[in-house]
Amino acid sequence: MSKLAELIEKFCPNGVEYKELNEIAHYAKKRINATEINENTYVGVENLLQNKQGKTISSSVPNNGKVIQFEKGDILLGNIRPYLKKIWLSDCAGGTNGDVLAIQINDRTQITPEFLYYVMSSDKFFLYDVQNSKGAKMPRGDKEAVMKYNLPVPPLEVQREIVRVLDSFTFLTAELTAELTARKKQYEFYRNRLLTFDNSIKMVSLADIADIGTGSSNTNEGLEEGKYPFYVRSQEPLRKNEYEYDETAIITAGDGVGVGKVFHYVEGKYALHQRAYRIHINTSDVLPRYYFHYMRSAFLPYIQKTMFQGSVASIRRPMLNQFPVPIPSMDVQKRLVNVLDNFEVICTDLNIGLPAEIEARKKQYEYYRDLLLTFAETGNTIMTDRQTDRQTDRQTDRQR
Repeated sequence: MSKLAELIEKFCPNGVEYKELNEIAHYAKKRINATEINENTYVGVENLLQNKQGKTISSSVPNNGKVIQFEKGDILLGNIRPYLKKIWLSDCAGGTNGDVLAIQINDRTQITPEFLYYVMSSDKFFLYDVQNSKGAKMPRGDKEAVMKYNLPVPPLEVQREIVRVLDSFTFLTAELTAELTARKKQYEFYRNRLLTFDNSIKMVSLADIADIGTGSSNTNEGLEEGKYPFYVRSQEPLRKNEYEYDETAIITAGDGVGVGKVFHYVEGKYALHQRAYRIHINTSDVLPRYYFHYMRSAFLPYIQKTMFQGSVASIRRPMLNQFPVPIPSMDVQKRLVNVLDNFEVICTDLNIGLPAEIEARKKQYEYYRDLLLTFAETGNTIMTDRQTDRQTDRQTDRQR
């Protein structure tokens, strides 16, 4: 019998008590001056990531007024679509705004922050949050409904063992992700070497070979589901039911965290944020895919030297117009595209190699998270270690 099964049999053989979230926690109420936070301690939905990835450095920090103060160990939850699934167990104190719910535990001898984090990161809670969202154009989670969510509160010993088991899955995924990151850096090194040219190669300004423009959509127009991709200023596109362009283009952020980074190559219909740039190659002398790889290699260093340094770092149109692009022969462009596309597939394709293993482990984690968080409702004994190992093998085989 596993340690968790032993603890369940000892402390809660007939199931556990369920409580509404408002019985064990509350929303953060204290406000502090915006001058007390910075880009490392401010959290908005834009820099709040999913799962235990935490947050990125904020690109837009308020410099006046009040912000909601959160403490270390609070649960921060995105409260506006399409960010409802973003959740973070804070590892520091800081400030946030009304688009993020800061949930504070009343008594940590009743429930641990780590256990509550796993409960609220589950698909069951996410679906509940979505179903109780309000608003037509840009639905928000219902703050009152969130606090009425019914969750299991097993004894602390059981909570800690569940957290330990789920943390082990998270740790394994983190190790695989770190290895994949190292391989991506290796790929970037060889890509940059391949795309370094001598003076014999013709150089032109980007404006001479491309149409350059921005979109007209705002982030709040994004949907969770829609007919067309909606490219904003981040790596994850949203969706819309209307499109603005129908073309092959390269997309880059005009400001914010992603400024200077090239995330998207699009072929077909799409919508675009008003502060994101589209680059459509308009000459037969340049393969769009070749330019995409070259821009990913050379654009960020170029922009870092030339971008406008205001309160938010941003790109101005002349910087794009003047970006120098080498034009090797069409044969060389085709060979570069072939090599670099193959490299990229190895690093990103969810059907092969490390990406496939990471995806399988994430699904495995989600499976056991939901299993471990629902067992107590009936008081049924969960699987033994041997059964768990067999189920793990079967789950991994199916996902592969």
